[in-house]
Formats: sequence, structure tokens, C-alpha cells
Amino acid sequence: MSNFESCKQCGAKLKQDDIAIYKKMVLRTADEFLCIDCLAKYFGVSREAIEAKIRYFRESGTCALFR
Repeated sequence: MSNFESCKQCGAKLKQDDIAIYKKMVLRTADEFLCIDCLAKYFGVSREAIEAKIRYFRESGTCALFR
């Protein structure tokens, strides 16, 4: 069952960026997602690193997930 509302790890309310970066970095066809904080833990990086990737994809204008 699809869950576009809350993080599958901690239950935090998801925003569009949470869903987009998860799809970009983990699985494009996902129907369950991690929030940015849980995704950072999953990859063993800081939240700032994930946010930097979001900024990069948004500013590059090449990824449809961040338009």
C-alpha cells in the first residue's frame, strides 16, 4: 500500500523534497519513503549533505523530480 504522507522509519510528515530525493537516490518507483533525516542516516551522511543534493538537482534544472 502506498504511503506518500509519512516516513516509513520514524513517521514524520513527508514533504515533496523528501519524496523526490528518495526517488532520485533510492528507487524511482518507490511507494514508501524516508524523510530527509532518516535518509541521511540510511546513507551515513549528514542532513546537510542530502539538502545540498536537493539544491544541486533543483538548480541544475535537469531532474523532473525537482521542478
